[in-house]
Amino acid sequence: MIQENDPEAVAARLAGVRERIAAACARGGRDPDDVDVLLATKYVATDQTGKLAEAGIRLVGENRAQELAEKVAVPGAEALRWEFIGHLQSRKVADVLPHVDRIHSVSTDSVLKRLERHAELARPGLDVLIEVNVAGDEAKSGIAPSELASVLERCPVPVAGLMTMPPHADTPEDNRRWFAALRELAGEHDLHVLSMGTTQDFEVAVEEGATVVRLGSVLVRD
Repeated sequence: MIQENDPEAVAARLAGVRERIAAACARGGRDPDDVDVLLATKYVATDQTGKLAEAGIRLVGENRAQELAEKVAVPGAEALRWEFIGHLQSRKVADVLPHVDRIHSVSTDSVLKRLERHAELARPGLDVLIEVNVAGDEAKSGIAPSELASVLERCPVPVAGLMTMPPHADTPEDNRRWFAALRELAGEHDLHVLSMGTTQDFEVAVEEGATVVRLGSVLVRD
């Protein structure tokens, strides 16, 4: 009997997700190879992390600094590309930097200062995404779109692109305007990575230009 999160089961779900991404790309006139699937490892038990590569997972993101340090140390985790996708507190920057190739959630001056202060801890080639609150939702983190130029000037590490978490929506279609707004903002600043879309709305995000979709329960069962 195949268990819910056996590599074979996860691989089958991943294949289904890639089919849905391909269909969304066809609707949006895009190449499916331009969209990366990131698995949010908050849905994965630490002792199961090493099995993800067997399922064909290559890109993973953790939300919490302590769990990140634990999971990257699991045998087999070295085969994965690790990124940090959770809200980043400035006091946790030094804990995160040694373990990741990208941070998705840079949005405060205090984090910018810690990135500079702890630059020696960063892995070679580290880059970041600026989190933008395109909807102006008080319940979400992120800078206002009008602040982006200033943040880009002051960021001490390379900025690859932008990330957003739109407000809660009743239907995926409700978030289309926010994804489109992030794409337009990125274009204005010649940024090419767009981390947007989760299990609930990733197909709409892909249609609007997502290059990274952050998925959890559609791939694994917590």
